Amino acid sequence: MSEKLKPAARVTGNRQDVWSIINEAAAASPKQPIVNMGQGFFGYNPPDFVLDAAKQALDRVECNQYSPTKGRPRLKKALSDAYSPFWGRTLDPETEITITTGANEGMLSAFMAFIEPGDEVIVFEPFFDQYVSNIEMPGGKIVYVPMHPPKEGAVKTLSAGEWTIDFDELERAITPKTKMLVLNTRDNPVGKVFSREELQRIADLCLKHQIIILSDEVYDRLFYVPFTRIATLSPEVEQITLTVGSAGKNFYATGWRVGWLLGPPHLIQYVSAAHPRICYSSVSPLQEACAIGFEQADAHSFWTTSIASMTPQNLAIPYSIPQGGYFVMVNLSAVQIPADYPFPPHVAHRPRDFKLAWFLIQELGVAAIPPSEFYTDANSHIVEDYLRFAVCKPDEVLEDAKERLRGLRKFLKKE
Repeated sequence: MSEKLKPAARVTGNRQDVWSIINEAAAASPKQPIVNMGQGFFGYNPPDFVLDAAKQALDRVECNQYSPTKGRPRLKKALSDAYSPFWGRTLDPETEITITTGANEGMLSAFMAFIEPGDEVIVFEPFFDQYVSNIEMPGGKIVYVPMHPPKEGAVKTLSAGEWTIDFDELERAITPKTKMLVLNTRDNPVGKVFSREELQRIADLCLKHQIIILSDEVYDRLFYVPFTRIATLSPEVEQITLTVGSAGKNFYATGWRVGWLLGPPHLIQYVSAAHPRICYSSVSPLQEACAIGFEQADAHSFWTTSIASMTPQNLAIPYSIPQGGYFVMVNLSAVQIPADYPFPPHVAHRPRDFKLAWFLIQELGVAAIPPSEFYTDANSHIVEDYLRFAVCKPDEVLEDAKERLRGLRKFLKKE
């Protein structure tokens, strides 16, 4: 191939991504139909009051044209009303909120706004895989700090809060080049909600070294334990924090691609400047629908109903009880895969969790995600016995999955 026709290094590589491996395996599995508890898309529609708002917005001329690059005024006002009670003051819709095309593009806008070649960004493992490309595109270097699972996770069902950070490891990861730290709480894939004490220790380090905190809080309405937004710890912490939110996660509409960032004007103004250079403005009618969603959510008791419906049920094998969101990390160390099991080459060389995922798809027709994809190669062994299950599915799908997983009994190690 001509040198001029070669693609950029950032999109090349022979390693197949986890989403392709799992989805292709699911499509080809002899156990059809597949119960797909892998990718975190919902198995049902947004609530009627949000769907109706979207349909009505499509009939309005102004809702089918460009929105302001920073977002539609109604949505920014609705977000200010929704978040201000947690901040203890009124967030300015014009200077402290910007709307983005999904939370992912919002985070890319934040990295584009502040990261230059050579700047370092601290990311906790396991991590949402999109962080990597988003940080590397503007030339950032990722410094990984692993979370550690509970020592008894293979034999006991424990809270996701038992996954811990070694704060000495975190402090050693900080250098003069550290520009940002990415925090995901409620964490994907573990489901950990960082405690107020943990957040304060992270914030203290970031204040000491003047590091921007990018707090990915897209599951901020799906929590089952006390949840603290790191920006609300103190006025000083607020000044170095950007908070990320998502309508897709809040309203069961992951395909709508409406997100937002909240933060002080001296940070948000640069995110707002980067965003239009990536996609100019975000989808107008769906912004309007999301605004109405926030305006009417309390009247429909939507947030409390969502939490009740997402609370996971016991799978009868050890797992980490999520403190928020809709992912469950299940420990399958007791599952004994036959030594001669015919794995394809692109799975055979991957960690044990990839083999477990393939095995479940082929033998039981249940798809889950191997979490080692969210770790660096050096630390992938930490989660090689785990799989991530998405429980944002209808009750009948969850019951079907539970019945199918009973088929693991014949593969369990004998005590």
